[in-house]
Amino acid sequence: MTEEKLQIRIYGNDSLPTLIYLPGMHGDWTLVGGLRKQVLGKVRFVEMTYPRTLTWSLDDYAAEITSALAANGIAHGWLLGESYGSQVLWAIVGANRFKADGVILAGGFVRHPMRWAVRAAERLFGRLSLRVFVAVIYGFSKFARYRYHRSPEITDSLDEFVERRTKLDLQAAQHRLHLIANYDPCPIAQKATMPVFAMTGFLDPIVPWHFVRKWLKRNCAALRDYQIIHRADHHVLGTAPERSAGLILKWMH
Repeated sequence: MTEEKLQIRIYGNDSLPTLIYLPGMHGDWTLVGGLRKQVLGKVRFVEMTYPRTLTWSLDDYAAEITSALAANGIAHGWLLGESYGSQVLWAIVGANRFKADGVILAGGFVRHPMRWAVRAAERLFGRLSLRVFVAVIYGFSKFARYRYHRSPEITDSLDEFVERRTKLDLQAAQHRLHLIANYDPCPIAQKATMPVFAMTGFLDPIVPWHFVRKWLKRNCAALRDYQIIHRADHHVLGTAPERSAGLILKWMH
């Protein structure tokens, strides 16, 4: 339903350990600049923008991303799944066509702890008019310039972020919510053999971390660490880029 294709950008050479960023609901690289700045020169950083597809399953996401990585000579690396990107992460792990050296959840989850809320959000997105959606995004961009004022790498990308928020983008976000509501990667996480790490901001009403942490500690034997960053929120990579980068580099090494 769209001619868009998966886009990938790679920073750094293959002598460095590879960190692959899987974006959240917004689906692109416009909000990861702060983290990118912190890890450049220490890892080969791979970031991507999803196509605004209305038809892909999570298995399709996994297959397309794995193929794109292979086309760029990337056969293994660490997977960093932000929010919705954690669902893509588990689909990649479950497909077993890419060697994950380790996985990191950032505001991420296994099965969403409040799927009823995800379904409600899906219905809400379906009823939003483009005018209201644009107004919300415009308001967010104004707030974000204050929220990320210490991260010019993000504020410099806000115009691109706003430009990408179209009617098709709204529909794609609704489709991603539908995928979350109907996906259960618990068996994949339970059988994971690579090290699993997780972080989140303390203020996170979108994915209540106490439920996620409790499930991982009880059911995921591969879990090595789960960190709560108290001055951050759901978008922990953007609201605490230095702390997030420090944890990621520590875990990778």
